[in-house]
Amino acid sequence: MISTASNAVITGAASGIGLGLAREAARRGLRLILADRDADALAAATAGLPDALAVPTDVTDRAAVDRLADIAFERFGRVDLLFNNAGIMATGFSWEIEPSRWDASLAVNVGGVLNGIRSFVPRMLKANVPARIVNTASVGGFNPSPLMAPYSATKFAVVSITESLKVELDMLDAPISVSLLAPGPVRSAIFDDPFSGEIHPATQKFVDALRGMIGQYGMDPEPFAAAVFDAIERGDYWIVPQPEALDPMLEQRHKMITERAQPRFDFLS
Repeated sequence: MISTASNAVITGAASGIGLGLAREAARRGLRLILADRDADALAAATAGLPDALAVPTDVTDRAAVDRLADIAFERFGRVDLLFNNAGIMATGFSWEIEPSRWDASLAVNVGGVLNGIRSFVPRMLKANVPARIVNTASVGGFNPSPLMAPYSATKFAVVSITESLKVELDMLDAPISVSLLAPGPVRSAIFDDPFSGEIHPATQKFVDALRGMIGQYGMDPEPFAAAVFDAIERGDYWIVPQPEALDPMLEQRHKMITERAQPRFDFLS
């Protein structure tokens, strides 16, 4: 159970979902260590929160994540909640997205989660007290999307890594629980600069449509975060605050696979 004596580490905490999680954690009385590569935005976010420490961190840098873990355990003696949340977006045709954007997506969205696991799990095991790791994937981690292949591929990877981690910790009878967070549309800055190279009209149309959908149907980060913490209180592995964004997609994808049908994406029609 989460209490006012609990503490949390949140990556990607300067904006969007991460900032929403930080604010909700603070509202519930948790002590916080907040990490983000944008030091100025992180400082601004942390300034408005009680009992929160900003630790600028690039999650792609293993040494930096080790330092984050060291600071957390030195400050608190344990970590009750770890949110591996940092993520970025890149859009365009798969063959036209710049290699640097592909590399960055893999490094942040997958490498950042792996670095969090590598740095924190051994320390959590040594502490031997109840804790929980929450990895942020996406409803897009269950259904590939055209024109954002780096995001789809990396979020699929997070789904797989998280399931493996959960079973591995169960094999050790460790007191560490695991949750997979799969957001649907949430109002954030992730689509502020998703483009790579020359912008094809189809990519612009796709991103504009997604921005419109998020603006119309997306959740604000604060109520989204409240739903996440309620799920953590229940001990949920699957944290899906917007099942309406995932369940029909899963049903359609399952049917496509079992019927060996050709992939399609109705959103573009």
